Amino acid sequence: MRDKTMAADEVVSRLESGMTLGIGGWGSRRKPMALVRALLRSRITDLTVVSYGGPDVGMLAAAGRIRRLVAAFVTLDSIPLEPHYRAAREDGALELVEVDEAMFMWGLRAAANRLPFLPVRAGVGSDVLRVNPGMRTVTSPYGDRWPFGGQPVEGSGGSGHATGEAAGEVTGAGVREPGGGEEFVAMPALRLDAALVHVNRADRLGNGQYLGPDPYFDDLFCEAADAAYVSCERIVDTAELTKEAAPQTLLIKRHTVTGVVETPHGAHFTSCAPDHERDETFQRHYATTAWPEFAGRFLTGDEHAYQSAVRAWHRERS
Repeated sequence: MRDKTMAADEVVSRLESGMTLGIGGWGSRRKPMALVRALLRSRITDLTVVSYGGPDVGMLAAAGRIRRLVAAFVTLDSIPLEPHYRAAREDGALELVEVDEAMFMWGLRAAANRLPFLPVRAGVGSDVLRVNPGMRTVTSPYGDRWPFGGQPVEGSGGSGHATGEAAGEVTGAGVREPGGGEEFVAMPALRLDAALVHVNRADRLGNGQYLGPDPYFDDLFCEAADAAYVSCERIVDTAELTKEAAPQTLLIKRHTVTGVVETPHGAHFTSCAPDHERDETFQRHYATTAWPEFAGRFLTGDEHAYQSAVRAWHRERS
């Protein structure tokens, strides 16, 4: 089986301006920030970014790299609204497609299953449809009845079986559609050209493992993408992945992964429990510093230079 290890800059060399890029993690938790920083060192722009947004979105928006954002929120968790994203949005620097968190997840799931959309109750009766006038609804063709003759119908009286017209006659043309079906939002698939995610451990083949309290939806990002790149705190042998953790922690499967990058502390300043917590002090500095000043001090060099600059900044404060 193929060794999929590569450097962060090689990942970026495979991306192009105008792509639809999914970024895993959640808010300011387990974001693939080393890959985002590598992206910022490139000239790639005009991106459609799909993300449960955090500083990944804030930095790319502040740098003018995002044309369209698809998100349910953009937050730093302890700071409710990501300030650099907010500034870009208030300036009209990007187009926003705002959906409910559950709708976002079903959009990824639809893409992962190569479906054009999936029906979801989330968003019904909300302003989501008003602010996204191109979004459509669908009505269940089955109403509230079991479509197969002689099967139990939930909530039915008598024998608890539906037959004949009550269930919809089964004919050569199929099942007759009863009226009164429930209406759902038809959440379109969030198909991605590429995905970037970060996990605690990975092997060289592309199997990715999370060791923290929440898997988020990194597996769906990988499955929804034409190419998926996984950064990790540490690359280990395949046998090591399940020595001290359950097989259920193997979130990302190798067949969905194109490349693996070892980036110790690569989620900084977001959390990557249990390897490291969020660097709250540095996050506050990021949130309260003008973008040109922050980028000038911390983002002008490679990843080693970034980590060195962060350590120097902490020493100055001690």
